[in-house]
Amino acid sequence: MKRTFSVKAIWDDEAQVFYAQSDIEGLRIEAASLDEFEEIMLDAAPELIMANHRSAFEIAEHALKDLIPAILWESSFA
Repeated sequence: MKRTFSVKAIWDDEAQVFYAQSDIEGLRIEAASLDEFEEIMLDAAPELIMANHRSAFEIAEHALKDLIPAILWESSFA
């Protein structure tokens, strides 16, 4: 069971937004600021991990504390 996922906020100079590069399936973020990016990411990422990276068996057989992953994130200006 994967315990660590990564998210990177990348600046798109043309669109003037940060967008997400991540190994979390389904995570799509575009935000005008890093604060907004982080708020969206912290809201969406855990739910997407549970929905797309955890099986029904894992959810049924493991304690919740064992299912909660670490999410490592960084920002980068392109």
